[in-house]
Amino acid sequence: MRTGRRALQQIEHTSVVCRRDLLKVGPLAVSASLWPSLLAPGIAQGSESPLAKAKSVIFLWMGGGVTQLETFDPKPEAPVEVRGKLGTAATSLPGVYFSEACPQLAQIAHELSVVRTFAHDSNDHLLSQVYTLSGRKVTPAQLFSEPNIGAIVQYLLGSRNGLPGYIAVPGITRPGPPPHNLFVGGWLGAQYAPFCLGGQPAQPDFTAGLSAKPANPSPLAEESLAPPELQFPQDVTIGRLERRSQLRTVLEQSAQAGEASLVQAGLEGQFDGALRLLTSTKVRNAFDIAQEPAALREDYGRTKLGGRCLVARKLVEAGARFVMVDYGYDPDYGNLWDIHNVPEQRFPHTSDMALRGYNVAGMDRAFAALIRDLKERGLLDTTLVVYLTEFGRTPKINAGGGRDHWGMCGSMFFAGAGVKAGQVVGQSDAQAAFPVTRGYGPADIAATMYHLLGIDPETRVRDTQGRPAPALDHGNVIEEVLA
Repeated sequence: MRTGRRALQQIEHTSVVCRRDLLKVGPLAVSASLWPSLLAPGIAQGSESPLAKAKSVIFLWMGGGVTQLETFDPKPEAPVEVRGKLGTAATSLPGVYFSEACPQLAQIAHELSVVRTFAHDSNDHLLSQVYTLSGRKVTPAQLFSEPNIGAIVQYLLGSRNGLPGYIAVPGITRPGPPPHNLFVGGWLGAQYAPFCLGGQPAQPDFTAGLSAKPANPSPLAEESLAPPELQFPQDVTIGRLERRSQLRTVLEQSAQAGEASLVQAGLEGQFDGALRLLTSTKVRNAFDIAQEPAALREDYGRTKLGGRCLVARKLVEAGARFVMVDYGYDPDYGNLWDIHNVPEQRFPHTSDMALRGYNVAGMDRAFAALIRDLKERGLLDTTLVVYLTEFGRTPKINAGGGRDHWGMCGSMFFAGAGVKAGQVVGQSDAQAAFPVTRGYGPADIAATMYHLLGIDPETRVRDTQGRPAPALDHGNVIEEVLA
């Protein structure tokens, strides 16, 4: 508590604020979800390796298993039951084609390093998602024990510019049913879980009310992605918060919330960071896309994914270190990528689904706009962009017009800092079923990300019991991706 008081004395106040006072910021929402990712100190707070090519990461996480054939690895010469109904789009790279559903990414293929041999040995959503989010191969008993890549980055590099070290936009999508929260700090501790921006509802079950949903919902959607943690009560101003006498009054009048979780997270003495977050206009503005020009909003698409990608750009511009854009399990659209086309899904043929504005076509628009926006602002050279999903889809379209789970081959891409752009790494067979060149798994993706951040995968990190473990227990840097 002495450490916390010393930190608070740096702000001009006139009376004592104790630990319990600060934990009572109910309406100010200094909640358990805010504290961990913001205040976890890291072993090198705010530091960066001189070997780092990337200062920030935007991790485009499309949980559910995005099809490779309707995105980055079309097979126009394959039988119709493999290729589907879509044509191809010529990219900016000679002789390279993407799916017809990805015309905008095709135009900026020269900015990408596309890997067409993303492969591993699991067709299980949960096991594959944990493997892909952490770089660590797991058993069913380890679904929540392994820290996300972002958690390791937060631990080793800390926060920056008053922003949490690991942010999830919005961090609410859950595989299931029942919903599983796989965005975790694992054995590093709860304080290294991502700061999730939230959304409505906070813990969606994407299967709830499925039969009542329209068969083709509108892709247009306005989400509020301003974290509730940063919302002030109407009668509280930043000026009042910065005066200790007024702060104590606000704290005493607030609802009690989060103390038990904060104690468990071991956040003694970290109150100064919370106050910086609450009182920084720059930080608060980083979460607000309403300030952006209408033309830019249109460029990203006024969709959930478009808005989330735009928030990610704003956060990186404000100094955020690791931002995960999370999109895949949605109460309005169901499971967007897991297109088995079982009757209860009521999805169209996989080729038709890909053209919808909330599916592949929306992903194409949002991702292309993000890359262009980062480049125009001079941020792409310092920001690593990684698109990833847990596995691909079966080469053969099933009887319902869908594709099933397929861990043996899929596609992903890197772009930005330290990446050799304008290439396709790896080749799949004639049906996008298996790699014919070297396959790269989740651990290799993680190793490449760490390398570009200047993190040695052999670096020892300590769990909540003080036991050391490597940042990554297997995997190799994908040398072909590096500039």
